[in-house]
Amino acid sequence: MIGRLLVTFGALVWGLGVPYLEINATHVFNPAWTPHALIHEVWQLFTNTGLAGVVLWLIWVKDEVIQGAIVGLCITGGFLTAFLIRDTYGGSMKYFDGSEKTLAGLNIGVLGFSIVFACLLAAILLEKRRPA
Repeated sequence: MIGRLLVTFGALVWGLGVPYLEINATHVFNPAWTPHALIHEVWQLFTNTGLAGVVLWLIWVKDEVIQGAIVGLCITGGFLTAFLIRDTYGGSMKYFDGSEKTLAGLNIGVLGFSIVFACLLAAILLEKRRPA
């Protein structure tokens, strides 16, 4: 049950939390972003929210916690990889004014997705130990 709850937490973060944080003037309605970038942003939000629904179905209906966690690792790992290689393509977690959302000095997106990534790994380990 703990594995399911950990994966559910992750799905809620990327499926509802991220859209809540990004459907505003800093992202989706940011007039400084190119229309092409906006398409990618909205596409990513719809895709990840849809995948959150698939993950919830996998873990709660099909009892496929590991498969759900793997989908989540792809989503969160993709973000973390993009963050790690940001200098190669000019990416940044800072806004145009130089500010960024932080908690305890850490970027909130990086911190949040790192926690979710760890929860997903923990869920896989717990599921592998679960009696058949």
